Amino acid sequence: MKLEHLPTIEASYLESLLEKNVEAYVSAEPFPHIVMDNFLPDPGILDRILEEFPDPETAYWQRFNTEYEKKLASSSESMMGDNTRALLYYLNSSTFITFVEKLTSIEGLIPDPHFAGGGLHRIQKGGLLKLHVDFNKHSRLNLDRRLNILIYLNKDWKEEYGGYLELWDKDMTRCEKKILPIFNRCVIFSTNDFSYHGHPDPLNCPEDRSRQSLALYYYSNGRPAHEVSQQHSTIFKARPDELIAQEQKTTVKDMVKRFIPPILLDLKKSIED
Repeated sequence: MKLEHLPTIEASYLESLLEKNVEAYVSAEPFPHIVMDNFLPDPGILDRILEEFPDPETAYWQRFNTEYEKKLASSSESMMGDNTRALLYYLNSSTFITFVEKLTSIEGLIPDPHFAGGGLHRIQKGGLLKLHVDFNKHSRLNLDRRLNILIYLNKDWKEEYGGYLELWDKDMTRCEKKILPIFNRCVIFSTNDFSYHGHPDPLNCPEDRSRQSLALYYYSNGRPAHEVSQQHSTIFKARPDELIAQEQKTTVKDMVKRFIPPILLDLKKSIED
């Protein structure tokens, strides 16, 4: 797949997004966030990314299959197509980060060149991601995680397929918002120790479909004093009356595996076998 042209968004378009969404972002419940439909003015960019999106059987996917998360993920640039890399690079550019800082009122945002925990995500039928708060420190850069951006790639996605992104209140008593992962929908939200979110119900799409997205995380060197806590990895939480452990943290071993290229994990496994 050849790169057709560099993805860019006109400054005037970004300014129009600010005018529409700054106040809504800050005042959103249960935590600051925004949902923007038809996010990329040229949806053809996402069409080209879909064409080069890796097949589920590709060996380079990291495969999570636990009670808390059943999904495929990859931060490996080696398995990304030219158009995918170009868009991710643009979303980590100074121009776009300046826009995001103005939108969220978070200054000094730093992109992640390693796409740790982010990059490409794919959830197949029956897959899920239980409600959780994200790891709060980048293990390699030692920066504070502040912001998530998700761009969904799912054309003709039906409500009965599920896959809603759910945003819950800080006491984990109710879901405040459910967001269907439709094509060219972008969700941006601030992350802290109480930004509970996830896709907690098993996906009910046809066997030949999957929930696909791009994920980017942004950091800062320090954060507001009232948000500072001890370093932790992903913390999963149960919904009321849900029959899973009330709290589950990923282990250090699990955390380290998220940052190891899949090809090295496969090599280690083959040696052990």
